[in-house]
Amino acid sequence: MRRLAPALAFAILTAVPAFAAGCGNTASGFDAWKSEFAAEARRAGVGDRGINALMNARYSTKTIGADRNQKGVKYSFERFVQIRLGSLDSFANGARNRINQNKAFYDSLEKHFGVPAGIIVAIHGMETGYGRTMGTEPVINSILTVAYDCRRPQLFRPHAIAALKMVDRGMLSPSQKGAFHGELGHTQFLPGNAMRYGVDATGDGRVDFYNQADALASTANFLRQKGWKRGQPFGPGTHNFRVLNEWNAATVYQQAIAAAAERIGR
Repeated sequence: MRRLAPALAFAILTAVPAFAAGCGNTASGFDAWKSEFAAEARRAGVGDRGINALMNARYSTKTIGADRNQKGVKYSFERFVQIRLGSLDSFANGARNRINQNKAFYDSLEKHFGVPAGIIVAIHGMETGYGRTMGTEPVINSILTVAYDCRRPQLFRPHAIAALKMVDRGMLSPSQKGAFHGELGHTQFLPGNAMRYGVDATGDGRVDFYNQADALASTANFLRQKGWKRGQPFGPGTHNFRVLNEWNAATVYQQAIAAAAERIGR
């Protein structure tokens, strides 16, 4: 890693705008909505490349299917670990090997951001299996579909604007694939968070969440900005454990990250 610098001009919007474009629950109104939303995107600072990506976007039935069938995380801790990690010991052994293969990089993350390697690697492994499964649906299609959908448009429209700005800045290809709600890259950032917390770890002048170094440095930066305290414990009941809630609101997920990181650090 040559440098760890926050990406330039990464504030998303200083205030969430009052969106005027309507919404819909089927694909039939999506194309008309794109034209409405394009005017708002222009006002928010989206340029020609982003607007072109918007106008070429397609309604994602896969995204809507996934959104309508969310059941939440209702597993016990033991069952969640079994599903997501296999076992704490096997996961920790693999994670420890990854750290040892690139120890200087992980040491630099902890030195700069104060977040232990075990936490970063646990998140990376749980989110995408260390980059093996980063999603199958184009990010632009997914994020615009949930921004259009009437269920939670105000939540997703700022992220849609951010995704279009990422296209403008060369941070995201219009065809780049991610998860069903627009999460992208090695650790599955939503676009607004990618814009706000992205870090150029490789020193090439751009932030690429499909580059492992950029994605993991951005993850560490996110946790630091959310209040992570260097050198402090992170088990249940601690301040740092509460910071993990900013990453994922499911308690069992937070417990799994903390338990895996503790096992990795042994």
